[in-house]
Amino acid sequence: MDRSAWQKSSFSEANNNCVEVRALEGTIELRESDDADTIIHTTRREFADLLQSTQAGEFDHHTST
Repeated sequence: MDRSAWQKSSFSEANNNCVEVRALEGTIELRESDDADTIIHTTRREFADLLQSTQAGEFDHHTST
């Protein structure tokens, strides 16, 4: 797989309203699939920290029930 290709979670299924991610030139880029012109650039370490914090539930209080 081309590392510069945008990837989305398999949980997104056919829905086009998701976050996409790619590795490009030593950085990680994120974008909303429905707003492809806005791209967030971050480091691999910061992205790994974000994923770890998300998996640990640190942001669960931001979700609506």
